[in-house]
Order: sequence, then structure tokens, then C-alpha cells
Amino acid sequence: MTKMSFNKYKPHPILDFPERTWPSKTITKAPIWCSVDLRDGNQSLIEPMNLAEKFKFYQKLLKIGFKEIEVGFPAAAAVEYEFMRFLIEDNQIPEEVNIQVLCQAREMLIEKTISSLKGAKKAIFHLYNSTSKTQRDVVFKKSKKEIMAIAVEGTRFVKEQIKKIPETKITYQYSPESFTQTELDYALEVCEAVVDVWQPTTQSKMILNLPATVEVSTPNVYADSIEWFLNNLKNRETIILSLHPHNDRGTATAATELALMAGADRVEGTLFGNGERTGNVDLVTLALNLFSQGIDPELDFSNIDDIKNLTEECNKLPVGKRHPYVGDLVFTAFSGSHQDAISKGMKRMSEQKSEFWDVPYLPINPEDLNRKYEPIRINSQSGKGGVAYILDKKYNLKIPRKMTIEFGKQIQMISEKTGTEVSPDKIHNTFLNYYYHETPLKLKEFQLNRGTEEVFCEVIFYFDSKTHKVQGKGSGAIDSFIHCIKKEFLLEFKTTDYQQHTLGIGSAATGVCYFEISFPDENFYYGVGMHSDTTKASFLAIISAVNRYFLNRNRKSKVEVSVGFLRKVKNFCS
Repeated sequence: MTKMSFNKYKPHPILDFPERTWPSKTITKAPIWCSVDLRDGNQSLIEPMNLAEKFKFYQKLLKIGFKEIEVGFPAAAAVEYEFMRFLIEDNQIPEEVNIQVLCQAREMLIEKTISSLKGAKKAIFHLYNSTSKTQRDVVFKKSKKEIMAIAVEGTRFVKEQIKKIPETKITYQYSPESFTQTELDYALEVCEAVVDVWQPTTQSKMILNLPATVEVSTPNVYADSIEWFLNNLKNRETIILSLHPHNDRGTATAATELALMAGADRVEGTLFGNGERTGNVDLVTLALNLFSQGIDPELDFSNIDDIKNLTEECNKLPVGKRHPYVGDLVFTAFSGSHQDAISKGMKRMSEQKSEFWDVPYLPINPEDLNRKYEPIRINSQSGKGGVAYILDKKYNLKIPRKMTIEFGKQIQMISEKTGTEVSPDKIHNTFLNYYYHETPLKLKEFQLNRGTEEVFCEVIFYFDSKTHKVQGKGSGAIDSFIHCIKKEFLLEFKTTDYQQHTLGIGSAATGVCYFEISFPDENFYYGVGMHSDTTKASFLAIISAVNRYFLNRNRKSKVEVSVGFLRKVKNFCS
């Protein structure tokens, strides 16, 4: 048994609700989105935004496409009030955008908030008071009846005060704060009492916002409470049902999606989930989840890095590297099997040009978010496919399959030795050092003469500080060049693989050649050659492969000498 004191906690009660229908529903369209970054998000920052930062953030929210933005709590602080007045007086509120202001159900605060809205064409007035049993007993020390009176009288006072700003069309929003910790029948009773005072119509609806101020249960329980509430709410057609989930259990996204399936119309949240404690629900994740299902999220995240950078600048908080869709590492694979699957999926997409995105491990195409595409990075857990993918995509080196297996092991050894990630440049440099060799055998110059049936080759080599002038013949240029090497250096090998391609486009493009030779002892050696003359690139690849053979033979000789010496020492000592 754990030593943790779990016995002092009790499970949150579930709802006996067999009538639920939400499990068989699907989300088919985007909800009404409301950003609360400038209020709920801002109040949770270590350093709240100043006016310039708030305005910068506000402009970004407009560009993303938010039509409802909670800009602040004008009665709470001078900077909040000033920001509201600036937006109105400087004509910074587009016609299609509804600004929202938050206010507690207290007359003095309501009056101040109403005055902040003077001159606005339209606005959402968001009134709240806490209704949960714990808040009633601990914070307010009031009965259910007294708490309900706060909501009702506050609503009545707002209705009276808006007469002072007849030029402003007000949409009224009420939140029973800590809805998820409030008895469900009592929350409904309070909300209906508020609705009775406000008297919304189908032409002039009001918003009932049901916050998971603290997330206290599994997402299905939140969805049950939303569907139950809607089933029992009078005059549903006059209400916009809104959600305001927090992430205390780490399941705010799931809770929101299930609550939308249960019939909710609207979601309040923040970019990247900033907010009190564990944060508000993340609107970026919610919207891109819809996007991944082929649903228009009605928010534009096509330049997500720019949005992330501005959010980090204004919030002075980093976005996590594993944040869905946005984190630095979410479109990266380290695992070898993942890398191989991604590589094959990307290849199939380019070959088949399918209408629909379908790549293993990548739910959406990072390019749709204008992300820098880096699906594969290499460490000790990585496989050969990832190494080949990086050489291909970053350096246009399309190495053969057998070479991929051999070279992948070299990179894995480097990563295991260092215990760190291996950068693309390190992979590229290691590849060249491993396969591109100009010593000890060096090609100085060659000349080809094509006869009727054969090609004649004359080559000048440098080897062991000596010049070797050799002549050979064969069925083609490569065959005649190999004949020169075999004849002069008494080597016996076969050509077992030969591939080539170009780097770049046009007559000046560099040719790349991969050449494999195998010897009677079954050892094989790949070499790489690069040159604008593709014939010379082939010759250099052959030279590289032969040089790898020479280098390996020299290493073996040194080992044999060392072993022989040790045996002599052993015999002498005995």
C-alpha cells in the first residue's frame, strides 16, 4: 500500500443519468470561440501584461479570427479600465467582434464596468458569483437562498444600469462559478432564476456559462452534467450554453470535446492553455483537433510559430516542447521504427499525391501550420531509416538500402558513445568521412577512348607516394577503369551495387555516385564520389570503395602484428 494519504480524499459523485445521448454524438462544426487570454490568462501571469503587451496580444487574437474576446476586468484595476477605454475611444474594435468584460455581482463593480463600456457598439457583460457548497460554507458563509439572491440581484442591477449606455447592445452572460462543485439541481435553479430576471428571447439570447473552475471529475461526468442541464433547462432556445473548463486533472480538452458532444454551443479558453493553476482549456489544441478531423476550426493557426512566439513574449512563459501540434518536438521522431514509418509514409504521399493526408505518427501535416519540417532527429534510440531520411531531405543524398543499414550502425555507435543527439551536420560529415576517401589511392587524371566494341581507359594514379600510369579496357567506362585498378594493384573484387543521382538541377549540378565492391572473403565496401562530371563521380566512388578496403586491410594487419607480439611476450614470460 502506498504511503500517500489517499484516505483523506473522497471521489466526486457521479450523475445517475441513463438518458445520456452524447456518447453516440460527433462534433461536426466549430463552437463559438471566446478567448479569455487578456483576462483569465493575464491574471494568472507572474508578470501581468502591460497596456502595450495587451494590445499586441489583442491584435493577434483578431488576426487569428476570434469574434469574442474577454478583454479584461475593468473594475478590478486601473490598467484594465484604461485598456477598455482605449479600445473604444481609438476605434479598435472591428464591427464583427464582441468584446467581453468580467464583473463580480457587486453593485459598485457593476457601475464601474458599465462606465467602461460607454461608446461601445456592442459588448458581452459577464457576471459571476460562486455557488459551490464549499464556497458557500467556507468563503461566504451564506445559505443557498442568499447565494441565489446575489446572482438575481446582480442581474437585476446590470439590467437597470445598461440603460445608461443605450448606444451599446449588451449580451448578458452569467456564470455560476465552480459549477462542477455545485449541486446540479441547485446550479440549474440559480441559472433559471437569473434567466427569469433577464428575459432573453430567441432574437436576443443570453449566455449561460458553466465553468469547470476546478476540474474535479472525469470528462464523462462533465459531459453528463451539461446534457442533464440542457435537458432540464426551460426555454433552451433562448440560451447560448457556454463552457469554461480548467485543466486541474489534465483532461480539459477531453472534457470540452465531450461537453460539446453533449450539446454545448460555446467555449472559453486561452491560447496554449495558460491560466490559473494548471491552466484553462487550450483553444489551439481544440481547434487543431477539429482541423485534423476535416472540420473548419474557424480560427487561423496557419502560422503557428508566430503565434507561439508572441504568446511567449507577452506571457513570459514558455510553451512546452511536447505541446500538441505546437511544441518543438511534436513533429519529431527519435524511435527507429517511427522514423522508418514516417519516411515510408512521406514517400508514398509524394508518389501517390493523395487527396487526404495519411502518414504514420503524424496526425496532420506540419506544413499546414507553417512549421519547419523536422520529423526525424537522431539519438541512440534511432534507426537506420531516420539517418537515411535526414541525408535525403537535408542534403539530397539518396543512399542505397544496404548502405543505409551499414551507416545507421555507425551513427548509433556515435550516439551511444556521447549519450546525446546527433545533429544533421554531424551525420553528414560522418557520412563523408566514412565513405569518401581520396587516399591512399588517388586519382590524378584519366582519358577514355571509345572503340567499336570496347572502351579503352588510360589512368594516372598516386599510390604510396608513387605515380602509376595504367591502361585498361572494358565494355564501358566503369568496366575499363576497374580493369586498370585490378591489373595494377592485383585486386580481385566484384561490383555488387552501383547507383547515381544529381544534387541540384541543370548542367552544373553535382553528380553523386554510390559504388559497392565485394571481395572473395565476403567483405563489401561502399564508396561515394561527387563531381559535376558523372563519369568522374563514378570513378571517385570506386576509388573510395577501394581505399576503404586498403584502410581496413591496414587496420587488420596492425591487429595481427599486435596479437603476434603479445603471443611472443607471453611465451617469453612463461
